[in-house]
Amino acid sequence: MRRLPIAVLQFSLLALCLTLGAGDGLTGRIREYVVPTPEALPHDPAVDPQGRVWYTGQRANLIGMFDPASETFREFPVPTPDSGPHGLTSDAAGNIWFTENTVGKMGRLDPRTGKFREFKAPTAKDPHTPVFGPDGRLWFTAQRSNLVVRFNVQNFNMKELTVPTPEARPYGIIAGPDGRMWFCELAAAKLGAITPGSSQIDEYPTPTPDSGPRRLATDGAYLWVSEYRAGKLARFDPKTQEWKEWGSPSGPDSRPYGIAVATDGAVWYNEAGANKMVRFDPKTESFETFPMPSPKSVVRHMVRDANGTLWLAVSGPSGTDNNQIARID
Repeated sequence: MRRLPIAVLQFSLLALCLTLGAGDGLTGRIREYVVPTPEALPHDPAVDPQGRVWYTGQRANLIGMFDPASETFREFPVPTPDSGPHGLTSDAAGNIWFTENTVGKMGRLDPRTGKFREFKAPTAKDPHTPVFGPDGRLWFTAQRSNLVVRFNVQNFNMKELTVPTPEARPYGIIAGPDGRMWFCELAAAKLGAITPGSSQIDEYPTPTPDSGPRRLATDGAYLWVSEYRAGKLARFDPKTQEWKEWGSPSGPDSRPYGIAVATDGAVWYNEAGANKMVRFDPKTESFETFPMPSPKSVVRHMVRDANGTLWLAVSGPSGTDNNQIARID
């Protein structure tokens, strides 16, 4: 296991902290840690039952792990070359399940042994975001294949469901508060919903045309959606099917992306077009914006751990030095 010293240096393990006056809940301190492999393109963090943070190194063909207690990293090369590991999640036993975006596979890593197992999708060419549903199945989107896939991790059977809208580009997916699996249709400006055990997909258009819904999160009642193309934050009520939208503070080109709900109910998301984190208070409908420590940061996904800390994967456009995971606590 590789141990990296904490240093306030741009190109070593980075401990850049900002105090952000975020009020109750999270203090707003952002701390970044540079991953060991250069230009790995960190993607989609997940937290396992031990509190360790996992990420994909999409460009470096690896799965990485960061232990917050020891501040150490460990990396695991994916067996299939150039597999493009994208999203990942942990099961209750601590196994890491991840999508191989460029080879049409789902992978599983056993951290105890370091062994991988890979599963080829029937037709999905580009598995994207995975998440476990209330049915115990692993669900994942396949963006350009226009599919949502239900994967039985016990017998390894996959069932592919075609999104009704052609070329909808299904993206982020979560288990919703109503027991359905909800996903974003990036190109169709809709949310899709599937009842586990059913093959029916219901669709709900966003109020703004071409809004580009990218990621979504839930507070236990509502769905919160980052509308990337419209530069808006949206809220959807699965019970009433009512929408509400707010313009993001940095405007139409702010590009809201990764999103999560904190333990106090505040909604946090990244403005990829403005290099900022945003905190939205649903009670007052007010925003706070805070600069990211590193320039041109793109946070593609965010997750909350058992302690309420938010974990981010931080990358950026080609040619930037962004190669971090980060925490907000």
